[in-house]
Amino acid sequence: MKGRVLVIAGSDSGGGAGIQADIKTVTALGGYAATAITALTAQNTEGVFGIHEVPEDFIALQIRLVLRDIGADCIKIGMLHRPEVIEVVARTLEEEAAGLPIVVDPVMVAKGGASLLEEQAVDSLKRRMLPLAAVLTPNLPEAAALAGFEIRGESDAKHAAAVLASLGCPAVLMKGGHMEGVVLKDLLFEDGRMIECFEQPRIKTVHTHGTGCTTASAIAAGLAQGMPLRDAVARALAYVRQAILSAPGFGHGHGPLDHAHTVAPFSVR
Repeated sequence: MKGRVLVIAGSDSGGGAGIQADIKTVTALGGYAATAITALTAQNTEGVFGIHEVPEDFIALQIRLVLRDIGADCIKIGMLHRPEVIEVVARTLEEEAAGLPIVVDPVMVAKGGASLLEEQAVDSLKRRMLPLAAVLTPNLPEAAALAGFEIRGESDAKHAAAVLASLGCPAVLMKGGHMEGVVLKDLLFEDGRMIECFEQPRIKTVHTHGTGCTTASAIAAGLAQGMPLRDAVARALAYVRQAILSAPGFGHGHGPLDHAHTVAPFSVR
């Protein structure tokens, strides 16, 4: 087991996204996952039906206790749904995690359409969290909300990456799932310049719940294990693709992935 990842995110009672997906992903890729839970959600494959707040001081306490004892090689950030939560996480990481790479997945909307980020929290996310990020992993609607304009194609994506770099985020993986076409393009930028376009055939399936959380956590695991960013992203995308292809087909809506496809079955002789 190599690579300690502290995941700061909300939970998903259905197990497909959030903290549950993060733990599975980091473990399946050979790392060690610790957590600081920012919110509890009641959800399944058909949607989010409730959010239970975690007090800000308790979120900070979780982060401090993990970092001061177990430590971390990388931080992964997911659901930070309110400005107060963003502020306390940013402040605690500035105090406790200086120098650690931070992967920020700007979770805004659940797969079923439920909002997971208050509207007034977008500015807080841009102002407090983006400057701390080593890499940002938005889908196109999230990137558009952060950049302030609609993204219709690759040229818009490049412009958005430059805007996000100007806000203090040195690297951006622009996920292309919302673009049309039979070929899926995920664009990796550093300092506003595209350094890689990862292309793969689009998979036609509804079993994509938690792909964003899973991708970001897989990248964080790679960085925690000392991989260069480009290699961490390439492995993460390959891992997620296979997890979609071998999805178990659970639920009546957007089903979960097969996070354990890297794990060999254990048998007792």
